[in-house]
Amino acid sequence: MLELDELWSFVFRKSEKVWVWLALCRESRQIVAFVTGDRSRRTCERLWREIPESYKGATCYSDFWEAYREVIPQEQHEATAKEEGETSHVERWINTLRQRLSRFVRKTLAFSKSRQMHHCCLTLFIYRYNLERRSIILE
Repeated sequence: MLELDELWSFVFRKSEKVWVWLALCRESRQIVAFVTGDRSRRTCERLWREIPESYKGATCYSDFWEAYREVIPQEQHEATAKEEGETSHVERWINTLRQRLSRFVRKTLAFSKSRQMHHCCLTLFIYRYNLERRSIILE
């Protein structure tokens, strides 16, 4: 099962929002795919293409954002409210990201000055996080 969600951050100034779209494997708690962009269907399609084939048949839980409904095959998609807890792991992951990387905090003086650095910092964080999760799973 996959949990999908998106979060916003900004680059250079608060008016330049960057959306981070995530796909988290519920079993391993690892991020299996992510993309950055706007909050459009096109960015959701990019996320769907980034999801590895081995996860493409999984049930995907998300919020009610329209782009998910338009992109994910209907038989695999479950839109749920946050209170139902079906996306709690990805929501928790977003909180972890915001706690550990100040550039992703909503009200901060720390921010990325370029989209490239923003993406690089996020990529490094995800790789390290996934490695930590892998070592926990192997123990």
